[in-house]
Amino acid sequence: MNLKKELIVFDLDGTLNESKLPIDEEMAILFPKLLEKYKVSVTSGKGFDLFQNQFLKFLKCNKSLFNNLFLFPTCSTSFYIFKEDWIAVYKEILTKEQKEKIFSSFKKAFNDISYKHPEKTYGVVIEDRETQVTFSAFGQIAPLELKQSWDPDQKKRLEIVDALKKYIPEFEIRVAGTTSIDITKKGIDKAYGIKQMEKYLKINLNKMLFIGDALFEGGNDYPVKQLGVDCIQVSGPKETKELIKKLLEANF
Repeated sequence: MNLKKELIVFDLDGTLNESKLPIDEEMAILFPKLLEKYKVSVTSGKGFDLFQNQFLKFLKCNKSLFNNLFLFPTCSTSFYIFKEDWIAVYKEILTKEQKEKIFSSFKKAFNDISYKHPEKTYGVVIEDRETQVTFSAFGQIAPLELKQSWDPDQKKRLEIVDALKKYIPEFEIRVAGTTSIDITKKGIDKAYGIKQMEKYLKINLNKMLFIGDALFEGGNDYPVKQLGVDCIQVSGPKETKELIKKLLEANF
């Protein structure tokens, strides 16, 4: 694949960092080097607070480089740029009524498929992220090793997704991370974020490269692939760091 791109777009969880953990020391050093050479965007199902606590605060760089960084939390339902501090360009906020319908639909879907929650959970299981509702089977702060073994082939979550579609077809419903399902307004997904990048940064889709771990059908990275952007599937941060090194070595 031609690595001569103008914008590099990353997923966060499972791509730049292990699920719910901060980026590691090597990533904290490598990523700013990429910002010196490219415009870079990060899009994730995570809320902006987790972007800050697991990613931004660990980057080893001068804040001036953040002018080349564009953030799309909660599956691109919001967009942040840096102007002395991080400011929101837009937020696609769910109404109270929409969120109530999503929460009640989860209950109905669980009942339909006889889904049983794990005996022990860690933190909120169904979280209101303002612009997105996110289900995490073991809760938002569950240990990584516990989550990784629960649904590696996505079958459990895809069954829940299929059940949800009957009740809330007017929303986007996507498998995410290791144990999560993200729900946003219809048409608001990572492909929507890519289109915003194209419009805001004046960069054509063929000049973008997307790197993520959920490019399979039904995954929350899949809409980017459907849009026709060049994509590279990774298995985790280790593979991502090797790709960043190749991008840094690319000749222009």
